[in-house]
Amino acid sequence: MKNTHYTIRDVARLAGVSHQTVSRVINKVEKVSPGTREKVERVIEELNYQPNAIARSMARGKTRTLACLSPNLTDFTFASIIEGAEQKAREVGYYLLSSSCSDEDTFAEIVHELVGRRRIDGLIIINPYIDYRYEFIPAHFPTIFVGDESKDDEIAWVALDDELAGYMAVKHLIGLGHREILCIQGTISDACTQNRTLGYFRALQEEQISPKETLLFCGDWTATSGYKSIETALEKDQKFSAVFAQNDRMAIGAMHALRNANIQIPQQVSVIGFDDMPLASYFDPPLTTIRQDFNQIGQEAARTLIHKIEHPDENETSHRIAVELVERQSTALKSGGEHIER
Repeated sequence: MKNTHYTIRDVARLAGVSHQTVSRVINKVEKVSPGTREKVERVIEELNYQPNAIARSMARGKTRTLACLSPNLTDFTFASIIEGAEQKAREVGYYLLSSSCSDEDTFAEIVHELVGRRRIDGLIIINPYIDYRYEFIPAHFPTIFVGDESKDDEIAWVALDDELAGYMAVKHLIGLGHREILCIQGTISDACTQNRTLGYFRALQEEQISPKETLLFCGDWTATSGYKSIETALEKDQKFSAVFAQNDRMAIGAMHALRNANIQIPQQVSVIGFDDMPLASYFDPPLTTIRQDFNQIGQEAARTLIHKIEHPDENETSHRIAVELVERQSTALKSGGEHIER
């Protein structure tokens, strides 16, 4: 059975397994039983299926094409990173494809298409640990992670020091006299959420302020989740004089909820966000926030990946991107030690 056009789905169908399982066998992921692995490998041999997309791409020469895979293409953060990567790639004669992968199944399918048929030269993966998508990256293929540190020494990464950023945000509030600081977290499974929360705790503990679990609320990066967090806190009569929202969208939701409850910002409650999205300075009041340079992150990711492609024998260095506190009018000195009264 000689046919160079067999796909991973053909292998999966004949082996009676999912295409994700075939991908795990190809990439030597350990989560496959010996019997299933043997069955898949037998079908691969019978079809003469060529799973080594890397070897095929290298044999045919470089295409000067990269791909950036993101959980979605609508999020401002992701879109801005992709734009920065595309700019850097174009500067040095590379072309960047981008695609959204909402789950690991879609990710696995797109990676096989891009690496095997489209013959891209390298991958930029945004939020690689949002699920198990990282397992489907071909071994030794030029890849860089964005947003999370890699667990694989072979894969370089570009990310913020999210713990330091969370620490900076909360230290700013503490410096204004706030001690009861409500924290609206992002999606709890995201590494950046966990690290920003660690920074929150570090800042409190450094000032000998006992953290309160009742001041931690789980959001999902949306303005709606910021609104609901504040709404819930007020319904429970939770006392706080400041809010640290782990992105600007949740911050604007929080501000809207406070305003609806006739709570003045920053006179009664200070609010700090994270990202410095373009509209942050136009919020009412203008939002104090932690600025991260998304364009720089994307450019650094593309530069690092291209260097890895063109100098495969060199060990590429991972990079932390600096953050900056931008102080505007949504934070102020705590007035008279008063808490919110309802």
